[in-house]
Amino acid sequence: MTLLAHDRYCDEITEQVRLFRAVITSGADLSATVPTCPDWTLEELVRHTGGALRWVELLVRTRAQEEIPVEQVPGAEGPRARGDAAALDAWLAASGEAVAAALREAGPDTRVWTWSGTHTTGFWARRMTHELVVHRADAALAAGQPFEVGPEVAADAIDEWLETVRFMQRVLPDAPVGELRGPGRSLHLHATDTAPGLNAEWLIELTGDGIAWRRGHEKATVALRGPLTPLLLAFYRRLPVETPGLEVLGERELLDLWLERASFG
Repeated sequence: MTLLAHDRYCDEITEQVRLFRAVITSGADLSATVPTCPDWTLEELVRHTGGALRWVELLVRTRAQEEIPVEQVPGAEGPRARGDAAALDAWLAASGEAVAAALREAGPDTRVWTWSGTHTTGFWARRMTHELVVHRADAALAAGQPFEVGPEVAADAIDEWLETVRFMQRVLPDAPVGELRGPGRSLHLHATDTAPGLNAEWLIELTGDGIAWRRGHEKATVALRGPLTPLLLAFYRRLPVETPGLEVLGERELLDLWLERASFG
């Protein structure tokens, strides 16, 4: 598993914000319910995403060594007017520009508070890339628009999700994700439309200590196969596994258990 370069993550933040903004300015109904986040409208999804960008920008720019409450982040609430696509678009653009600039200036190794075990600015560059990828998918689904993401970024998003599951199992052993344990059970993810050099396959083993995972083609209790973008979205519970093009082989119950328990994002 190889991380993308820090500058690549910064570039992707800028690009994912640009693509997210295209949904906002396409005439999409900002009051529409987001099917994958049913407690939010499309506008609330945008405000959540932009607020997260501004929160991380403040953490990085100030080299914060402890968590900053989001209530203390200037501009995190977004435009005062509701239903104003132009104002929302401009605010999201400024939010993306600010966090990308702060991350570039800091570089990947500057120490800063994070909620993870990795207390560097590089963590936030990667995390916000994939926060944007997945919430852009939420926005596209709410607007009835197509969604695609580059293969390197999609594969890295799966890597990061698996690392997050493993981390949460350690720090929250009594949470639902802690139930994903026990020897002799495994899952395999297999992207069917990528170049061999990407190695876009994963084996996830449920051990007694938590999950262990690695890239590669290996037999498993259950496998989920299909093109990489829908594979990623199904793994994030943004698409059903019955989506055309996806295929489940083996014990479907284990896949369902995984999707139910690893659902904190």
